[in-house]
Amino acid sequence: MAGHLALVGGGEFTEGCTFDAALVEASGATEVLVVPTGAAYEHPHRLVEQAIGWFDRLGVRARGLDVLARPDAHSAHYVDDLAASRFTYVVGGSPMHLRSVMKDTPAWNALAAAWQGGATLAGSSAGAMVMCDPMVDPRGGAFTPGFGLVSGLAVIPAHDSWSEDAAHRTRKMSPPGLVLAGIDERTALIRDPEGAWHIDGAGQVAIFLGGTPADLSVLPVVRTP
Repeated sequence: MAGHLALVGGGEFTEGCTFDAALVEASGATEVLVVPTGAAYEHPHRLVEQAIGWFDRLGVRARGLDVLARPDAHSAHYVDDLAASRFTYVVGGSPMHLRSVMKDTPAWNALAAAWQGGATLAGSSAGAMVMCDPMVDPRGGAFTPGFGLVSGLAVIPAHDSWSEDAAHRTRKMSPPGLVLAGIDERTALIRDPEGAWHIDGAGQVAIFLGGTPADLSVLPVVRTP
């Protein structure tokens, strides 16, 4: 049975991210593995240091895993760490860089297999975007392939700070049957191991089906091996 999956709208490791304490408890982890791939060109170690301080307050260690370029995603050492992790957190940044580094690599396969085996997985902003399929392309708001841990769902991160024009354009491009989740910063859309979805954190999540307002009942079932 797959573990908890948290799709976070951004603003990770800051006040209001109340869901992290519950995710730590649910995972049973003694360490949170922080993957800053998407922030490779935006001072990734600052986010790691922020995570270390944040999770220290929650009573658990955090450690960064420097999967920053594609060769790193083939490193046996990093792959082993991802396979063994009970709570992995993929931070924000560039979803296009994150996808280019991790697509079809042993690192991504290990991360996905750990989650499918019961580990907790969180992705914030870019991390949340790539876990779904399709993925919102930040270059214009259209859709592009993601990794598909959740199919039929796309995420707009930091929905509370998106311009109405940009959000409206993406909604208009949504095909029938696609669920679009606009997730505010410091807010998580969480799927539990039984398959139920709920919202936690400081903000809100706006749900659309085919571009039309909807509710959590339309979210797709996540099927795992």
